[in-house]
Amino acid sequence: MAGMQNLRVGYVPYSPALNMPGDRRRFVNYAKQRGVKFELADPLKTYDVVVLSERADISVWRDYTKGRIVYDLIDSYLAIPRSDLKGRLRGLAKFVTGQHRYLRLDHWHAVEAMCRRADAVVCTTAEQQHDIGKFCGNVHIVLDLHATVTRTVKTDYATSAAFRLVWEGLPATVDSLRLIKDALRIVSRDHVLELHVVTDPVCFRHLGRFGRRDTLELVRDLCAQVELHEWNEQTCADIICSCDAAVIPLDLTDPFAAGKPENKLLLLWRMGLPVIASASPAYARAMTAAGLDLTCASSHDWCIKLEHLIADEAARADAGRRGRDYAESHFSEAQLLARWDAVFATLF
Repeated sequence: MAGMQNLRVGYVPYSPALNMPGDRRRFVNYAKQRGVKFELADPLKTYDVVVLSERADISVWRDYTKGRIVYDLIDSYLAIPRSDLKGRLRGLAKFVTGQHRYLRLDHWHAVEAMCRRADAVVCTTAEQQHDIGKFCGNVHIVLDLHATVTRTVKTDYATSAAFRLVWEGLPATVDSLRLIKDALRIVSRDHVLELHVVTDPVCFRHLGRFGRRDTLELVRDLCAQVELHEWNEQTCADIICSCDAAVIPLDLTDPFAAGKPENKLLLLWRMGLPVIASASPAYARAMTAAGLDLTCASSHDWCIKLEHLIADEAARADAGRRGRDYAESHFSEAQLLARWDAVFATLF
């Protein structure tokens, strides 16, 4: 956006090194491409604009009065039922671990208050936009920028003796693969499967810092052959494109998980991968728009869709090409940068 280069901009990141996906694929990427300089934000300083990631201390920033605020709220925290135990403890956990300076026991209320304070909120799904719209009148949907990752595009859809499935993501969500354990077991009776997991080799089970575990140990029993590849921006596209199809299972009974946007689906589609995904609202919409029927609401669905792609090379090629065409025509880099432009244009 013209003029942003002349503003003092602060950013509260996912990590000080700016190396988390939420940094690299969202505001930091936008700022780099638009030539917008920013500093790590300090609530004691004055800025023209502060962009808050979900790691921001909203117990502090909700009271900030020295500049405009853009709140990048990418997850469906407001959709979590008030009866959810983890949700009820989230505010206390953030205070005890030092993520929040002040105790806000009701994390739902804290998020709502931050949305009220924000001059603009960025989210990732229509459902989120509806929920956030109750507290902020300036809400924008912006999905992730992937160009730094999608360095390779799949063109060969032939398979080898084993059918190679791939899952990519943060280790904190690798447990979602257990949702398709039964389907993998059933399909393995007639086909040789390999499961390739592209993620960090170590994960933390609680609050991103407690309960250290070897990620491979969490998924080793899902398939006769499981291989873990450490996530690396330089190599992950080649690893993913060497596989035959990707899977994105989600717990559809969990509003937080089911509320995830189609970011991961678009990432895989940009590389030409055929993808089978759980039938969340965002994934179902994207699949329908791309002209594909590869979402699943049950273990039986997973078996049917896996068998379909394993048996039919033409179907794999069609799914990969339709997905890539949809991602590039509706969520190109230029279109996504323009959406960020539109966010900041509302502030001045």
